[in-house]
Amino acid sequence: MANNELKVAPRTVVGKNVAKLRRAGITPANIYGHKIESTAVQVDTMELTHLMRHSSRNQIFNMTVEGESAPRTVVFRDVSRNPVNSQLLHIDFFQVSMTEKMTAQVQIVLVGTSDAVETYGGVLLQMVETIEVSALPGDLPSQVEADVTALAQLEQALHVRDLKIDTSKVTVNTDEDVVVARVASPRLAVEGEATAAEGAEGETAVGTETPAAPAASEGSDSE
Repeated sequence: MANNELKVAPRTVVGKNVAKLRRAGITPANIYGHKIESTAVQVDTMELTHLMRHSSRNQIFNMTVEGESAPRTVVFRDVSRNPVNSQLLHIDFFQVSMTEKMTAQVQIVLVGTSDAVETYGGVLLQMVETIEVSALPGDLPSQVEADVTALAQLEQALHVRDLKIDTSKVTVNTDEDVVVARVASPRLAVEGEATAAEGAEGETAVGTETPAAPAASEGSDSE
C-alpha cells in the first residue's frame, strides 16, 4: 500500500518554457504507465524533494492530480538533475496496477564480514549495484542484502543465485551466474587499481548525471 502522498497539477508549459517553472520552485513531470496515456504535470519542488528524501527505492505512494476524482498509485522513475548543482530538472512517475507484475531494478547492499578480508587482507569488491526483478508492486523489495560472511577464501565470489530472495513472490531476471561480490587478493587488487589509473590518465569525463531511479519497461513523453 502507498505510505506517502503527493499533490500535483496538470501542466501546460512545455519545451524551453519549463525553465520558468523551475525558477518559480516548480518541477515539471510526467505520469505514464502500462495502457495509459502520458500526462504532463507539475509539482512543488520542496514538497517533492521532501518526499524523495523520505522514500525508499520502489516505494509506492498515492498521487492526487488536481481535477481528478481518484488518486493514482505511482512510483518514482527517471529523475533528471543539473550535473553542476544537482537541481531537479524533471521527474517521471510510473503508474502501477497493484494486480499486475512490474519490472524494476533493485539495489544490492553488502552486509556481514568476510573472513577472507579480515584474516587474509583481501579486498572486497562489489561487482554489480543492482539486479532486475519482476513482482507485484506490493512485493517489490526496496533492496536486497548480500551476505558476504560466506566469503572465507581469497578469490571466492558471491553470485546472484546466492542471494536470499523470496522467489515465490519475486522473479529474478538477472542471470543467476552473475557475480555480485568477490574477494580479490591484495596484490591483484593493487595491480588492477594501477592499471585503471594509467588508462584514465589524460582523459576527461563529460556528461550528465544518470538518475538512480529504477528503469521502466515503457518510456514517457518528453517535456
